[in-house]
Amino acid sequence: MEFKLQSEFKPSGDQPQAIEALVNGVENKHKHQVLLGITGSGKTFAMANVVQTLQRPTLVIAHNKTLAAQLYNEFQTFFPENAVEYFVSYYDYYQPEAYVPSRDLYIEKDTALNDDLDRLRLSATRSLLERRDVLIVASVSCIYGIGSPEKYEKMLLIFKVGERFSRQVILERLVELLYTRNDIDFHRGTFRVRGDVIDIYLAESESAIRVELFGDEIESLVRFDPLTGKKQMSYQHFVIYPASHYVAPAEHIPETLSLIREELRERLEDLNAQNKILEAQRLLQRTEYDLEMIEQTGSCSGIENYSRIIDRRAAGTPPATLLNYFPDDSLIFVDESHMTLPQLRAMYKGDFSRKSTLVEHGFRLPSAIDNRPLQFPEFCLFPQRMICVSATPGDYELEQTEGQVAELVVRPTGLLEPIIEIRPVLGQVDDILHEIRLRAGRNERVLITTLTKRMAEDLTEYYDDLDVRVRYMHSDVDVVERTKILHDLRAGEFDVLVGINLLREGLDLPEVSLVGIFDADKEGFLRSVRSLIQTCGRASRNANGRVIMYADKITASIQITLDLTDSRRKKQEAYNKKHGIVPKTIFRKIAPSFAPVELNDMLESDSYAAEETPVYETVINMEEKIAEFEEEMHEAAESLEFERAAELRDRIAELRKKIAG
Repeated sequence: MEFKLQSEFKPSGDQPQAIEALVNGVENKHKHQVLLGITGSGKTFAMANVVQTLQRPTLVIAHNKTLAAQLYNEFQTFFPENAVEYFVSYYDYYQPEAYVPSRDLYIEKDTALNDDLDRLRLSATRSLLERRDVLIVASVSCIYGIGSPEKYEKMLLIFKVGERFSRQVILERLVELLYTRNDIDFHRGTFRVRGDVIDIYLAESESAIRVELFGDEIESLVRFDPLTGKKQMSYQHFVIYPASHYVAPAEHIPETLSLIREELRERLEDLNAQNKILEAQRLLQRTEYDLEMIEQTGSCSGIENYSRIIDRRAAGTPPATLLNYFPDDSLIFVDESHMTLPQLRAMYKGDFSRKSTLVEHGFRLPSAIDNRPLQFPEFCLFPQRMICVSATPGDYELEQTEGQVAELVVRPTGLLEPIIEIRPVLGQVDDILHEIRLRAGRNERVLITTLTKRMAEDLTEYYDDLDVRVRYMHSDVDVVERTKILHDLRAGEFDVLVGINLLREGLDLPEVSLVGIFDADKEGFLRSVRSLIQTCGRASRNANGRVIMYADKITASIQITLDLTDSRRKKQEAYNKKHGIVPKTIFRKIAPSFAPVELNDMLESDSYAAEETPVYETVINMEEKIAEFEEEMHEAAESLEFERAAELRDRIAELRKKIAG
């Protein structure tokens, strides 16, 4: 099946040239390309048109779950008939296994799984194995190991009507695929048996399959709704995929156990030779327990730490990741590449440091180190064509393309780059106060960026004393409150938002008509060219958009920002004049804020907007309750009331599941 782009719009402005340039680059086998797209220029629509033209499986990588969810919804709208999938970490909460030698403190792995995200991950890999019209939106989770696609594909259980297949063999194969028999509580990843009828709740779907046998022959295959039991479709042929990416054939288990025991023996000899008796005993006890679990059930807690042995990889070789499931001719879009690529670089070093400590002190075998994310050079070795998308591409992206970029600097909406004004630093606090009152009178919003958290808080307190409706937002504000603050700003609950690095929040706020940048002449990370351009872009979605930079000197970064903004503004004005476009602010519907950014980002704005009661109120209450329970749990643990602490831990887990939906 082919990609079919559905949209009422056609490429306009700079989009046709950018799309053509990117398509030609891919067809001419350019490994790296850059799409430089300013805020509101239609980057996602341009990406969709490239996919439509080239008809290749596509991976879109975003730097956080929120952005990934937004892109997922947009691409679903563009390609409703194709397989648009979502692949992010399936943890709502993740505390990795760690050891702190200085305190002799072992921190056990603690997680809260999101069942929906796990289902979507399995759905993504299934689509890649079955079809080519696949577009997967992923976070940096895509560079972590998930098991070999070759082994995964060999485990498939294929049913055909009329084929001979005994009931016992089917049940054994389902268990091998890590499905669990449960005749009472029928849920995802389980199966139930009633005589010659076997119901399988698919791990990657919200549907179930009924296999009806007549003796040892498959009589029918029917998909049905697990809740209502309503029949949805009949099949002559159906494939059951494993319930986990970490699955291995049963016949491989004895050899796997033997290899683990061999590594254990060698490591114990090494530890004993160093007179590390405690570490050796600890490793022996933990590994023997895992071996017994694998032998009896085919899996164990933390089985991914043995993935190198399960996959029969040599030490130091990269793990199989989502990228291995893509054909070599696929496309990779790296969205907001100036932030996503540094994240990809950083993943390996932190993981290696933590795992090395665990291995050194006898908590894991050395092979656990190879259960890791890809190193950046390994990521770059994949043959897929890469297109980096950003308003401010990083040095790496520009070096790879030797400065050749496809530009989107003309907005089809006609909105102009904001006017930038330079004012002296002295009196900046009181100077912008007048501008704030003007905007508040027009029901518009103001963003102010400072250099420190203390200044953000002090400024907020000062304006609050002057009856300005103001709030602050920085890294100390938890993710739930941050989401609510952004919602309330758009809804008009307050007029001014003060922050430090607001550009990092990816704010698309059409209500904002003024951005104030304090101490703009303090050259550095927060006042670099990229930071200034990104920050100025926050005012570019409003027809009255304006930026005031408070500076006593024009730094190189300020000058480049002024020149670039001025040239883009002139280009947009010429386009508007030629096509008779009058710039007008396009206000998006304000959907109720409902979820913390990192706990559950499966945002589907339309459905939430339809709800009369803001869902965030419930979530905020739950988060407050979680904070209370966590405090009580720590107090109980310190008082050695471990049963009470365990009870509170379980209640916290239940609340997190409710938040996750």
